[in-house]
Amino acid sequence: MVSPESILIKNGYVITLDSKRRIFQNGSVYIKNKWIAEVGKSDALSSRNAELVLDARGMIVMPGLVDTHVHLAQALIRGCADDVSLVDWLKKYVWVLQGNFEGDDGKVSAELCMAEMIRTGTTSFIECMIHSRYGFDKIAKAVEQVGMRAALSKIIMDSTGYADSSDIMYPGMIEDHDACLDETDRMYNKWHGKADGRLEVWYGLRSLGAVSPDLFKEVVQLSEEKETHMTMHLGEIVDDVRYVRDNFNQTLTEFAEEMGLLTPRMVFAHGIHLDDNDLTRLAKYRANIAHCPSSNLKLASGFARIPDMLEAGVPVSIACDGGPSNNTYDMIREMRLAALIHKAKVSNPLVVPAETAIEMATLGGAVAMGLDNMVGSLETGKLADIILVNMREIGLTPNSNPVSNLVYAGIGHAVDTVIVNGRLLMNGKKLLTLNEDQVIDNAIEHSRALLERSGVDIQPKWPVQ
Repeated sequence: MVSPESILIKNGYVITLDSKRRIFQNGSVYIKNKWIAEVGKSDALSSRNAELVLDARGMIVMPGLVDTHVHLAQALIRGCADDVSLVDWLKKYVWVLQGNFEGDDGKVSAELCMAEMIRTGTTSFIECMIHSRYGFDKIAKAVEQVGMRAALSKIIMDSTGYADSSDIMYPGMIEDHDACLDETDRMYNKWHGKADGRLEVWYGLRSLGAVSPDLFKEVVQLSEEKETHMTMHLGEIVDDVRYVRDNFNQTLTEFAEEMGLLTPRMVFAHGIHLDDNDLTRLAKYRANIAHCPSSNLKLASGFARIPDMLEAGVPVSIACDGGPSNNTYDMIREMRLAALIHKAKVSNPLVVPAETAIEMATLGGAVAMGLDNMVGSLETGKLADIILVNMREIGLTPNSNPVSNLVYAGIGHAVDTVIVNGRLLMNGKKLLTLNEDQVIDNAIEHSRALLERSGVDIQPKWPVQ
């Protein structure tokens, strides 16, 4: 479908996320090409000429959601390792399956993941670690065709450890120093800034124990030269803390500071096992934390100190993580968890209110991607990354306070329309840049072959007749 050059969204409940956090109860957004031209009351914008008019009556109109920690390859292995301990989760299931990817597995999984993200309102995402066997080039091409905004991070590693466990990595997941950097360089030259500016290529550093201090420092220098960003897991498990203490006599952020990793161009995933000094250091350098509540709960990793981070001034965003650790890529569900779990953890119902959850899922994500001057709010001159959420549904009625109702009662499948860069990716809940039936059929076929090839058996614990 060729997208119209101008779109008028009218009669919606427009949550702008602008500096004044204005809401237009009967509002409109006028889009010209890929830009937001005007935002305001519907009466004031009613005379705008548009090729396409979308009536958003009964809908929230808001910035697209930004998922700051995504494993595209893990959509294909959704539910492969439920209710198991973390080490078994990695060694017996996740790494084994990902280490047996071949052919179009990576592309098929990426398309499945993007279809779900679009359906549930995500417009931008950070893919954290693309292994060479997933097919970076094919994944980038899929992102270009599907129309999402993405930072694609190539795995960087030079060791086979994981935190304080040495030589733990599954053979199919191992890459060497030179190959990682060479592929990143090639993909950066080919894809960075392409797809009408929607695509960036980042460095995806593997976890502590798989990257040497020399390689950390080398990547920091390379990312500065290329003016691109980095991402990595940090403090997801207490083993991370032991690793840097035993090997370097430092805390996590002392080590990160020495490596040069503390920068606004870094997105740390999880950030659970951090002390007060760590939070102060993260805030000082404006290094980003991607909060993954579902994953942290499911794997019993712990509770990130999000209320403390926000109070300290640490930039925080929200993320779904992957198919085995979350089982969905639904950012609206993730907002709900992010708003709920910390209330119970600190026995304070006032922390992480609905408004803060929405800020983290939109503007927080834009900050993490270094794109807050371009996306994350509905303002004149910003790119038109917009979603319409249908609030006229049984589970969302009555809708007295649409902001809190979205967070506490919402679900991603209430999303009706998704626009990225002024282009319709979904309208009336119909995907426009992907064939949904084909995506599902491909995923089922490739998943079956992958399970057979890897020898991983996924069965219910109860007897199946």
